[in-house]
Amino acid sequence: MTSGSLHEATALELARRLDAGETTSERIVQACLERIAAREPTVRAWTHLDRDGALAAARRLDGGPRAGLLHGIPMGIKDVIDTADMPTGYGSPIYARHRPPSDAATVALPRAAGAVIMGKTVTTEFANRFAGPTTNPHNPAHTPGGSSSGSAAAVADQMVPLATGTQTGGSVIRPASYCGVYALKPSFGLFGTFGVKPNTELFDTVGVMARSVADLALGFAALASVPFAGAPKGEAAPRIGVCRTPYWDKALPETQHALAEAASRLSRAGATVVDVALPADFARIQESHSTISGFESVRNHADELRRHHGLLSLVLREKIDEGRHLSIDQFRAARRHAERCRAGFGAAMAGYDVLLTPSAAGEAPAGLESTGNAIFNGLWTLLYVPCVTLPGFTGPNRLPVGVQLIGRRFHDPALLEAAAWVDRHLR
Repeated sequence: MTSGSLHEATALELARRLDAGETTSERIVQACLERIAAREPTVRAWTHLDRDGALAAARRLDGGPRAGLLHGIPMGIKDVIDTADMPTGYGSPIYARHRPPSDAATVALPRAAGAVIMGKTVTTEFANRFAGPTTNPHNPAHTPGGSSSGSAAAVADQMVPLATGTQTGGSVIRPASYCGVYALKPSFGLFGTFGVKPNTELFDTVGVMARSVADLALGFAALASVPFAGAPKGEAAPRIGVCRTPYWDKALPETQHALAEAASRLSRAGATVVDVALPADFARIQESHSTISGFESVRNHADELRRHHGLLSLVLREKIDEGRHLSIDQFRAARRHAERCRAGFGAAMAGYDVLLTPSAAGEAPAGLESTGNAIFNGLWTLLYVPCVTLPGFTGPNRLPVGVQLIGRRFHDPALLEAAAWVDRHLR
């Protein structure tokens, strides 16, 4: 691997090269900066790029002992996550000059592990539905998805090997699928949300995007501050339940094909693959998700509504207006329904190691006004379970289509082991 191609390497490959003395963090960062300079005018993944700070951090790391798991590895941070040394705008003109007083937990921990924070990646407004300027690296006429649009595009376009996102509905898994990268939305509560601008606190989950399952495991260990046992080996064929969800009628032909083809390949490779249907009560999850998100939006954006109403997008104001009409009884009922479904999910997964399900309705839609449909993501976010999206298929416009694996809550390492096996046999 030449110095010029360092930006193409995965995080784990770069870590091995750094350990072997074959390269330096400064060279890696410089390669990434050159890639960004070449592609950013088209992709528009960054809202703030700290060129000088990243190079200075890389030189410091090169001159000292190994700092941790992510020593010398470049990383992007979604711009709803606070950084003490960079602006954090939350995708809104209200916070154009905002500088937080401290790093978020999911910035402080990778920094402590030696990551080089390159800058802030584009987010939709407050991680909601009003799209930012980022384009899909595979075709700039198509959306990269939202709300973690910049992170997905930056990883897909080989600007950085790792980046963080947040998911309240489908904002980690869906853009990763649209852009053709790997992503993990971990179990709710595993990654700290201190320093993340609240969207819906009952759902907000920080996730990680990468270009391999091994890198997801590396990022998971750093962000959760747990030991890294090495790349998942995926030695045992998992028991897979194929779950089309209650929203299967929303799946476009390319997603239907991807799920059927994945199930067929995995069965031929030795996995136990069986169709599984969720309990009837789960069909109302999307309604409960919308009720909880809408009710919380009025409260979480109260300050912006009072002081800066005119600077909020029409899209967000419409969501908040819908939330105003929700009663506390509706909110309570939705929360109770969510808790019942979480309690019953273990039984729904009985006999399976993972569920195989769509990552998105299809490939990335044309245009940049909409970030796409999150219908295949919100139910898993509400259930608090870990999700991994794997690339490997394409749609009618030759854009990426992913498949999603679901695990049990707090069994994220087991999900990553299964994902390693599945990824190997899909590729």
